[in-house]
Amino acid sequence: MDTDSRTLTVVLVNPNTNSATTEMMTQLAQHSAGRSGITVEAATVDYGPSMIIEPDALAQSADAVIQCIAQRVDAGPLDAVIVSAIGDPGRDELEASLDIPVVGIGQAAILEASAGGRPFAMATTTHELADSLRGLVHHYGCGENFTGVFLTRSAPLELASNPDAQEIELREAVEAAVAAGAQAVIIAGGPLSETARRLRQTTSAVIVEPIPAAMARVEELLNR
Repeated sequence: MDTDSRTLTVVLVNPNTNSATTEMMTQLAQHSAGRSGITVEAATVDYGPSMIIEPDALAQSADAVIQCIAQRVDAGPLDAVIVSAIGDPGRDELEASLDIPVVGIGQAAILEASAGGRPFAMATTTHELADSLRGLVHHYGCGENFTGVFLTRSAPLELASNPDAQEIELREAVEAAVAAGAQAVIIAGGPLSETARRLRQTTSAVIVEPIPAAMARVEELLNR
C-alpha cells in the first residue's frame, strides 16, 4: 500500500460513553503519530458504561464498538481502527470483518512490552478486570514472560476523581511490578493515559503507554 501520497484516516473508537475521555485519547493518538499525513478521528459508542470497570461491562461494550464502526464504515472510507479500551472489546470481530488494520490498545501495549521476550507486567486501577487482563495477555500469546497484574489500593472511580492519588497509587503498583521482576510495565487503561505519561517522565521504570503503542502499530501495519 502506498501510504505516502494521501491523508490516512485512523478512527479511534472509545468503548465507553465518556466523550471527554474520547477527546483526550484521540489527541494523544494524533500527537503520537510518527509522521504527517495521518488524521485520527474520534468515535464514541452510543451506549454502555461511562467507564469499563468490570467484566460484564467489558463484554457488553464489544457490541457497541462493532455497531459504532459499522456506522462509520457506511459513512465513508477509513484506513485503520484503534479500539481504545485495554480489554480490546470487539477487536477480534472487527479484524475478521474489515480489510484494514484493527488494533487494540491492549494488544499493542502487550506486544510492545513483551518484545524480545522481556518480562512485563500491568499496573491498573480496575481490580475487577484483573482476570480479563491476564486472559488478554495469553490471548496474544505473551503469557510466558508476564509477571502479573498489579493493582492500586483504591477503587477506579475513586481514583478517577483524584488524579494526584491515582498517580501516587499507580506509581506504587509500578514499583511492586518492578520488584517482582518486570522490566516493562503497561499502565492498563485508556482513561489512565495522562497519568501514564506523567509516570513515564517521573519514574525510572520502563512505562508502556497503550495509546502511543497502538498508534505505532497502526503505522507499522499501514506501511507494510
